[in-house]
Amino acid sequence: MKDHVCLGAVMGSYGVRGELRVKSFCAEPSAIGDYGSVTLDDGTRAKLTVVRPVKGGYAVRLAGVPHKEAADALRGQRIWAHRDALPALPDDEFYHSDLIGLTAIDTGGATLGRVHAVHDHGAGDLLEVRVKGKPVLVPFTRAVVPTVDLSAGRLIVDPPHGLMPGDGEDDAP
Repeated sequence: MKDHVCLGAVMGSYGVRGELRVKSFCAEPSAIGDYGSVTLDDGTRAKLTVVRPVKGGYAVRLAGVPHKEAADALRGQRIWAHRDALPALPDDEFYHSDLIGLTAIDTGGATLGRVHAVHDHGAGDLLEVRVKGKPVLVPFTRAVVPTVDLSAGRLIVDPPHGLMPGDGEDDAP
């Protein structure tokens, strides 16, 4: 779904009337219902409406989900919106899905690996770059990642000493 962006995930049912409990991945979590029709992993397309905030997410109504059993069957499905429904971003901001798959290159032009995932644990985004098959978490800051070139499918990484395998003291036998 390259032309879609993941907005959230279904955590299970909420109540007995077919409402879903969802976790929002949106910058403004309550905005998960602002994008018109959404698509689930299984290809289901429906209108999503936020009903109210609940612990750990939001209670939402998804058109065509009439009861608790139908809502429970959707547990684990991700919620996607078409990219055209999302707002345009400033030049220095990116959707996580745009970063995944980019080639990471160091400042000398050597390929480090590919961006496998983007993590946000509250203190800022971390890029998970697979370097020789091993995951390395790279802070997604302007100092460490000065250039992101989506059209070329790459980003430049200027890693601090000790971040990459082979350049730290801990790598000695």
